Amino acid sequence: MPPVRAFAEPPLIDDAAELLAAAPLHAIVYGFASSSYLLGPDGDRALKARLEKRTRTIPVVIPGIAAALALRALEVRRLALIDPPWFSDELSQMGAEYFRSQRIEVVHASPAALPKRQLDIHPGQLYAWTRANVPATAEAVFISGNGFRAVGTIQALEEDLGRPVLTANQVSFWNALRYAGVQAPVVHYGRIFAEQLPAN
Repeated sequence: MPPVRAFAEPPLIDDAAELLAAAPLHAIVYGFASSSYLLGPDGDRALKARLEKRTRTIPVVIPGIAAALALRALEVRRLALIDPPWFSDELSQMGAEYFRSQRIEVVHASPAALPKRQLDIHPGQLYAWTRANVPATAEAVFISGNGFRAVGTIQALEEDLGRPVLTANQVSFWNALRYAGVQAPVVHYGRIFAEQLPAN
């Protein structure tokens, strides 16, 4: 997984953050959830701090950190983790450890058994697979992978499972909106948008 790790290393991502910071932004999203799995929570925090030095304190949203904040805001303790089909079993287990290290019990962790090519996956397939594989003991679902087209499944899964459903892009967007001070209602994209960022 060296290419995944290399994506988070300087100088390219740091230079990109500095270029983005030239615009009048309130938040910047780093959209690469799999690097959170490799870096772990401490590595994610170090990456965030490093990039924010280059953005002149414009907050940088890291997907793993955003997911952990969302789980805290929703008071979730038992999680089902669904990864994209192109994630290896090893990477998926690293994701489970990412959340376990933050005192969240992971009751399911696996890549979804769906086509490996991103454009071949319809949200309906992801909905059906997730609904069939999330155990009853899970208090919430996190669908990882910023390249996974999962947004169209959120509302239907929340209604059918009766539990919060989070995705990498959704929690990143929620985190960015809260950093930007945006309180406008967001509907049909998950319960998380009714929540504020938890206190540190």
